[in-house]
Amino acid sequence: MAETLMFHYDPIGDILYINKRSPYAEQESEEIGDEVIARLNPLSGEVENLEVLFFTKRLTSNPFLELPIIADLKIATA
Repeated sequence: MAETLMFHYDPIGDILYINKRSPYAEQESEEIGDEVIARLNPLSGEVENLEVLFFTKRLTSNPFLELPIIADLKIATA
């Protein structure tokens, strides 16, 4: 089953959260790039959440944000 992506920006921490599901305590965390944190399913290793630290600072220095992940985007249907 495919999940939709939810984006949330925390202006206090300057963090962009990209979520396929709500985070939970059992997830494992791994830095996958320059201050990009992946939260992984502990059984499958699938990326379920991403945290992009210093988000606005990144966009100020470079208008493009490239994440070290592979995406298979499709239009969500009801």
